[in-house]
Amino acid sequence: MRVHLIANIHRKDAIAAVADAASWLTAGGHTVGFESETSRELNGLRVGPEEFSACDVVVAFGGDGTLIRAAHLCSERGTPILGVYFGRFGFVTQCNPQDIRPALDRFFKGEAHLDARGMVAAELLRGGNPVTKLHALNEVVLQRAVTARMMTFRVWVDGHRVTSYPADGVLVSTPTGSTAYNLSAGGPIMDPNVSAIMLTAIAPHTLSARPLILRPESEIRLKIMSDGDAVLSVDSQTRLHILAGDEVRVTQSTRVTNLITVHEADFLMKLNHKMFWSKGLTENVD
Repeated sequence: MRVHLIANIHRKDAIAAVADAASWLTAGGHTVGFESETSRELNGLRVGPEEFSACDVVVAFGGDGTLIRAAHLCSERGTPILGVYFGRFGFVTQCNPQDIRPALDRFFKGEAHLDARGMVAAELLRGGNPVTKLHALNEVVLQRAVTARMMTFRVWVDGHRVTSYPADGVLVSTPTGSTAYNLSAGGPIMDPNVSAIMLTAIAPHTLSARPLILRPESEIRLKIMSDGDAVLSVDSQTRLHILAGDEVRVTQSTRVTNLITVHEADFLMKLNHKMFWSKGLTENVD
């Protein structure tokens, strides 16, 4: 099989794990290629962004940021991704370093389970016409630039005006992204396999602002109603400067990100461990 590898190049342990994985994959008769930055660290076969998803499986060595990069490269084809945890938080990565070989062996045997994560699509409209369309696994964020003051963001859902937020920004999140920026902004945590879209104001200057959970088929339109510089950010991978009068339309994407699952209760296990919910409990408490 053809396997492509991508890593957080700023972590030596991740780079060492990539080198080790490439060695035993090659020895096992598999063809191995490396994402551009990763290839420079290892002098391996470089695979450009256009061809990176043209393989049987991608292995991402790093934290959630590295896996998000892999998702942006792979979502159009739906190439399966195994996320190996070398990071800080790791809500999306599915595999610990010691589990790489057995996880890939199960995939090669056709025994691996794929978790299809829903995505959202963000369309930038200028003068009512589409300028570009981007896809996000975690979230789409419309927010003030660093030097701008608080702004007012108007929100429509399915053509109905819902509210206006005086805030630093507003974000539209997938259930997978509920534990990312959405969590920091005070939004709800959702099981990543739930079908929904979340709308959360960022630092709202009003007590009435509350996160909204909407059906996945919803069309959300966002527009800035005050002066100032603003930015559209998609998974922190793409940032676009927003002009006065621009609109952002967010809908359910036709793409999915396919993650190789290692543990069935992965999300619940991570909540318990990473949110410190069991800290201080006695051992005899279930």
